[in-house]
Amino acid sequence: MTIRIGVIGCGGRMGRLLLRTILEDEGCRLSGGVEQARSPEVGQDLGRLAGLEPMGLKSISDARALVEESDVVIEFTSPEATVHHAGLAAAAGRAHVIGTTGLSEGQKAAIGRAAERAPIVLAANMSLGVTLVSALVEQVARSLDAGWDIEIVEMHHRMKVDAPSGTALALGEAAARGRGVKLAEQAARGRDGVTGARKAGQIGFAVLRGGDVVGEHRVLFAGMGERIEIGHLATDRAIFARGAVKAAQWVAGRKPGLYGIRDVLGIGPA
Repeated sequence: MTIRIGVIGCGGRMGRLLLRTILEDEGCRLSGGVEQARSPEVGQDLGRLAGLEPMGLKSISDARALVEESDVVIEFTSPEATVHHAGLAAAAGRAHVIGTTGLSEGQKAAIGRAAERAPIVLAANMSLGVTLVSALVEQVARSLDAGWDIEIVEMHHRMKVDAPSGTALALGEAAARGRGVKLAEQAARGRDGVTGARKAGQIGFAVLRGGDVVGEHRVLFAGMGERIEIGHLATDRAIFARGAVKAAQWVAGRKPGLYGIRDVLGIGPA
């Protein structure tokens, strides 16, 4: 069965990559694309937005109409918009793939409520590599005692608006699960001035921003006399689009629930 996939936020960098990925995948059919009403991309041909030949299908500003015309909608937009669209998708019983980062706990809870009525894949990073790194981080954290300090270092392009990245926080959650602790109680998300010695059991974060870096993440387990580093380097945003489309193909027709990319890949829930 060909899956009808719609793209919310089709005029952005990720939106355009998603359009292209869907159009080039024989197992998918692009059902449409949505942008904000005042966006200059509204009314533009989706093929052109994808960097391909015109296809006669234009972007619109009516998200509800797109949801109804799709089996699955994918979005990488703002947290506020994502929560609104999750409600629309749930009301229509359509699947939703969310790659939006910067979601608050309240916004995640709202998405969880929407998932009671429709299937949702929520992932801070749609990359296969990052998903495997997360599984490794959890395993290593489970194997080492609290005498090993955990630090997470991430770098992204200068335009990224949230910090730490959603992926860095997801890696922190993986480390916390491995240790059997809550990240909120152990996270050290900023150090400045005279901070004193590092507290035992902390999971630290360091954030770098600059240039056009797609995404770099390293998790360091620092012991006495040795250090383990697990990392991932993204050089092409297309990996996120491919992962999101794979998730859309997987989630179409599933029962309501909140899923992650690990479910999509069949390596167990986070």
